[in-house]
Amino acid sequence: MLGEKHDLIHELPEYKDQIRTLKMSNKHFEKLFDKYHDLDHQIRRIEEGIETPEDSYSEELKKERLQLKDELFGMIKTA
Repeated sequence: MLGEKHDLIHELPEYKDQIRTLKMSNKHFEKLFDKYHDLDHQIRRIEEGIETPEDSYSEELKKERLQLKDELFGMIKTA
């Protein structure tokens, strides 16, 4: 859905406590989390029409966000 939030807390509410713990205790997780958040914000701006890059650029951002989400989710599940 356009402009919909995809931050990890909204995407994985059942892991809210694990996400917070990992953000405070794991610098690598924190770095990836911040990058994911920045990508999500950038994608929402594109979807809302605030920024208008090429479609291929938007798709690359979405792929990168999905890859980060998968990596972060793997870290959450093993924590």
